[in-house]
Amino acid sequence: MAFDPKSLDELARKLADAVPPGLAALKSDLEQNFKAVLQGGLAKLDLVTRQEFDIQAGVLRRSRERLEELEKRLAALEQGKSRR
Repeated sequence: MAFDPKSLDELARKLADAVPPGLAALKSDLEQNFKAVLQGGLAKLDLVTRQEFDIQAGVLRRSRERLEELEKRLAALEQGKSRR
């Protein structure tokens, strides 16, 4: 999954802004290093996009509804068979 580059840039910038004033000269390098570390760490995670999640949630919901429908039909068939 790819992350929004703007979000990563913003997070890296916030981390660099948190660096003590004495290290301000290193701010640009730190910002780039923070960004690289964040990208590397996030790339290792097994994540999906919100759209992919929503699609799979919909598939699961429809499957669950279908299973419930089939269970009701099976119960009705079993009930009819036991009456004979």
